[in-house]
Amino acid sequence: MSFGGHPLAYPIGVTLGALAVCAAWAPFASVDQSAALATVALAILGYTGIRLATAFGRLPNGLPDAGAARVARIRQQHRLVSRSWLEVTGPGDSRRWLPVYFDPALLTMTETEARSGRVIHTGDLRLYPSGGARDTEPPGRLVDNPTRPDPDASLLAATATRPTRRLLFDVQSAVAAPFAALLWIYIDGGALLTFTGALCVAAATATWLAAIRGSDPS
Repeated sequence: MSFGGHPLAYPIGVTLGALAVCAAWAPFASVDQSAALATVALAILGYTGIRLATAFGRLPNGLPDAGAARVARIRQQHRLVSRSWLEVTGPGDSRRWLPVYFDPALLTMTETEARSGRVIHTGDLRLYPSGGARDTEPPGRLVDNPTRPDPDASLLAATATRPTRRLLFDVQSAVAAPFAALLWIYIDGGALLTFTGALCVAAATATWLAAIRGSDPS
């Protein structure tokens, strides 16, 4: 599964990378550190499982049962968080906001009819929820898609979907990783090797969390 293909390929790839980082440091860990690594790995697996179950429609996402609705894509920028959301307008002009995993097709998406519910379809495009719907607008700066497709959208999509760009974008969330590593040294003790291991695991976990929550690199 390539990063540039299925919308879930990138978050799954980053999840596997985070688990690989945990496994790589396991041989150098003490008993307590091994237990901490196992806890982190289990948390990554469990949370990823919930997110993927929601994305594939196995768990409810907060929208009413399948029905006709109008959807429009908006891009959220809040602190270091950037995500794609669907503004879903249902019967009676009721509105809900649903986060979705980034798909290059979102860049040219205009307000359109869709079949909503656990599975979101608009035309031939299937969109994958990256979390639960909310009744109020997401926090931060919200940018609506243009009413007409951007003629440069294909070029932007090619740039935005590069794995290196996406990783560099998501790794910003790891800014607090050195402080987490220092906290671990304070709690458990250790020297440079322990600090380096804790730093790598904290950075990988922060990057994974940004990816599995549906970061938008556009």
